Amino acid sequence: MLGCKGGAGAPNGGRGAPPPPPPPGQPQMQHHQQQMPTQETPGQQVLNRFLLPVSECSMALESILEDLRKDPWPVPSDKRVARCTGCALSVATSLLDLALPRRGARVMMFVGGPCTSGPGAIVARMKTEDIRSHADLSRNAEPLHKPACEFYASLSKRHALGAGGKGGKKGSTQAAANSSAMSCHVVDIFACSLDQVGILEMGELVEATGGQMVLGDSFGQSVFKESLRRVFRTFEPDVPEDGGKMQMAFGATLEVLTSREFKISGAIGPVTSLGKKGTNVSDLEVGTGGTNAWSLGGIDPGTTVAVYFDITNPGTSPLPEGKRRFVQFLTKYQHSNGRTRLRATTLCGPWYNPPPDADKAPPPQPGMGSGGYNSGMEQPSPVKMSFDQEAAAVLLARVAVERTHNEDVADVLRWLDRSLIRLCSKFADYVPDDPNSFRLTPEFSLFPQFIFHLRRSQFLQLFNSSPDEAAYYRYILNRENTTNSLVMIQPTLLSYSFNGPPQPALLDSQSVQPDTILLLDTFFHVVVFHGETCAAWREQRYHEQEEHAAFRNLLEAPQGDAQMIMDNRFPVPRYIVCDQHKSEARFLMAKLNPSVTHNSEGMGGAQVFTDDVSLRVFMEHLMKLAVQS
Repeated sequence: MLGCKGGAGAPNGGRGAPPPPPPPGQPQMQHHQQQMPTQETPGQQVLNRFLLPVSECSMALESILEDLRKDPWPVPSDKRVARCTGCALSVATSLLDLALPRRGARVMMFVGGPCTSGPGAIVARMKTEDIRSHADLSRNAEPLHKPACEFYASLSKRHALGAGGKGGKKGSTQAAANSSAMSCHVVDIFACSLDQVGILEMGELVEATGGQMVLGDSFGQSVFKESLRRVFRTFEPDVPEDGGKMQMAFGATLEVLTSREFKISGAIGPVTSLGKKGTNVSDLEVGTGGTNAWSLGGIDPGTTVAVYFDITNPGTSPLPEGKRRFVQFLTKYQHSNGRTRLRATTLCGPWYNPPPDADKAPPPQPGMGSGGYNSGMEQPSPVKMSFDQEAAAVLLARVAVERTHNEDVADVLRWLDRSLIRLCSKFADYVPDDPNSFRLTPEFSLFPQFIFHLRRSQFLQLFNSSPDEAAYYRYILNRENTTNSLVMIQPTLLSYSFNGPPQPALLDSQSVQPDTILLLDTFFHVVVFHGETCAAWREQRYHEQEEHAAFRNLLEAPQGDAQMIMDNRFPVPRYIVCDQHKSEARFLMAKLNPSVTHNSEGMGGAQVFTDDVSLRVFMEHLMKLAVQS
């Protein structure tokens, strides 16, 4: 910038006109003397002092990382390592808030243990005090939990500290939401430790900013290394406008508009309310409700939000024939190139009016269904024929997980059972009080087994999991798409044998055979399970002999398929290779339907040592309760 202050001999009375050029051969000293140093803002000073482009500091950064050594200061055996994770995260967010306001940025935190000092601490340094457990949280016996939640949720906006912190999870997350919508900054957590690190408390900040979570055992695992690399994934070069650019986006918001016949109950996912009231906001809240606009923070092509609606048109006043419903999703975000984009998605569809005499139908006769059509004798309902059981299972799972924040898991399981019974009572074909006549159409046939596996999943069963693990699994479920969420609820199982190509197998203990290899995909784990006979052949190195090339191919096939699964997933799943009757076989056996247990006799397959009921017993009870008049 040229200076505007002129000397006594400056032309035009010193009003800032440029001086005449110097004679040829003389240095341009006078011209440079007219340039005044620019006044740097505090943000620019911070940016220049602490933050630099990778191109300018890559060598220095690499040398610092290579020279890092373990802290030589001794730690007493009766104390934990002193970690001030909360203070470090506070400094990082402060730097970005000052240096890059309203511009997309990420804070990536790598945690190797729990915070023990300063704000955000979740456990004391003395090892005589245990870290919080599910039992402690249910009894409100952990004094550090609530203050840590409030601290992490308020980090994004300093002057909002405590603004919503007295309302528990919902209030503290609201404070973080308001700040994330302003700062466009995302907080990611990479936790690699055999102990808990505080994901349960820090998860509120990650959710409010739309960040990523990765949970592993050590920083040397591929779970951490590959997941970190995939955060910076780019679009394919042939993608129009976005080719070669990073897939991440910042400062995203979602607004939903609807026609008058139905309203918005809420949304479940990595969202926080923006408090925007409208005529299309329902009084019945599901998840984050009371608004038709939410802040998503950071997003990527895989971010998924579940939106729930409430039909407000009373059943006594049917809609006109041909009436159509409309819903529009307005997604606004800051692209990785710095530009703001707005995407509008508009959907429409017809309304269905049930026949006016539907409630006056005669009682069903033997052989005829009371819950729908039977053998084409009754016109099928469009509502029944258009039911998407996969999407419904994921939507119901998100509601169940959301209810665990304020209700006991036992109450959530009872609510889940009642919801399934009501659905089957309304849409199944059966004769009242005759369980043997119970039938489900193909549109509903898989839904009960989805709920069966959801009840046994790590999302609702807290046995053998820590509070950090439960919070991590639930957070991932609430942001993944339908396909990935279904894999979490009901894992996929492939069977490899000499009898033919790989075949999908039932998620049942009878699928475990000595001469087969199973490939289990639970989204968080990919397990290659060798039957007892296959494991013995491998130990005897038959696959290294030329005459047993078929066995070598059988061993390699599931490993190649497992690698294909892991190549396209974030976070990268843990890869486990195990044998029947070995310790790591528990990762597979815990997911199987226990049709064969230690109490069964004369049945094939592997025994599952559990007291859980099998899918067959579950369905028998469901049919009995659904057909009750």
